[in-house]
Amino acid sequence: MSHPSDHVLRSKENALARKPETSGALHNLQKKNLLLAKKPTSENVAPGGKPLPGSSGTVFRSVTAGVRPPNKLGPGAPNSAAPLAVSKFQKPLMPPVKKVTSEFVAPAPVAPVKKPEIVSKQINPAPGSESSTESSALVASSSGSTTDKEKVKTEIQPQKPKKTWELNNFDIGRLLGRGKFGNVYLAREKESQFVVALKVLFKRQVGESKVEHQVRREIEIQSHLRHPHILRLYAYFHDDARIYLILEYAPQGTLFNALQAQPLKRFDERQSATYIQALCSALLYLHERDIIHRDIKPENLLLGHKGVLKIADFGWSVHEPNSMRMTLCGTVDYLPPEMVQGKPHTKNVDLWSLGVLCFELLVGHAPFYSKNYDETYKKILKVEYKLPEHISKAAAHLISKLLILNPQHRLPLDQVMVHPWIAAHTQ
Repeated sequence: MSHPSDHVLRSKENALARKPETSGALHNLQKKNLLLAKKPTSENVAPGGKPLPGSSGTVFRSVTAGVRPPNKLGPGAPNSAAPLAVSKFQKPLMPPVKKVTSEFVAPAPVAPVKKPEIVSKQINPAPGSESSTESSALVASSSGSTTDKEKVKTEIQPQKPKKTWELNNFDIGRLLGRGKFGNVYLAREKESQFVVALKVLFKRQVGESKVEHQVRREIEIQSHLRHPHILRLYAYFHDDARIYLILEYAPQGTLFNALQAQPLKRFDERQSATYIQALCSALLYLHERDIIHRDIKPENLLLGHKGVLKIADFGWSVHEPNSMRMTLCGTVDYLPPEMVQGKPHTKNVDLWSLGVLCFELLVGHAPFYSKNYDETYKKILKVEYKLPEHISKAAAHLISKLLILNPQHRLPLDQVMVHPWIAAHTQ
């Protein structure tokens, strides 16, 4: 902040050394000119325009040649002391000097950097402790101005506690779907009016089926995922009888219902390629985090706003850094050969499911569909399927590169994303 133009700051010794005029006017004028010509020292010039101690946050302008340097005020001296000292002079003794403003430009505001937790903990230690003295010195050195002190206060404020949810927070709407262990309802949070899907699981049924670990794993995995093609799990809560999952609402329902609503119960190649590309992007995100979904099928894929594909239902998902599992899981038509054979499986099981889904979207049914399970298992182990004539060669090539008996030979997801069939229909 600059001082008003009629204020003249003087050094403390100049202001206090003034005595009543006892000699002639010429002697006084010579004495005054000598004082005014005194060169600035490092003690009475603010370094870099920073406020000096006791200056109540006053920031002085930079000094240039031929301009009176801003003088240092004594500790506790009010800013009005200097103007009072020269108020008796009706005219200036020196020719008026043109005021020179500083060329300093303030830097753009930068977001405050969060300090390590150990520093914030040392700010308010127990009184009288050894760390109390150290932390006081730390704060004194790091908060040389009022702004820095305010930052420190902001950083050490305790975080707001997370909201505790209960059923009374929601208005419950229509039934969206039924599952083995519960139902999914349309719901609206009362305070924000935000629409969600509320998945309700019954504890008794979960306990009787001995899948508590599966539900816990679903919550742990899905709550940490952030991807445009993965359904969000915002939060969860429970009461004596039920477990509630607060999920993102997908207004266009399941991909399976959309497939059945098509005139020929199948999508064209452009729409199918769009869905496969979106699913590939989500699976890449999961596999990079060592997560295997293990239950990719149209019933577990939802369509959100504007028909955007969303992976949902992580009940069979697993976080497996070692990438070897033995559990037989998923839907029969989508089981990979290694699961049918009871062999250990890796994240490549999702590649097989991707090939099965691509076939079903284009044809209208799964490639290994049969009237009984045994026949389906035989077809899977032989990789026995037949493509209709309307399927293009590019689409057939992609399916053949995913439905391979040896998991290690299946086309990786990053290569699926740039496959000619995907590229031709998604540009």
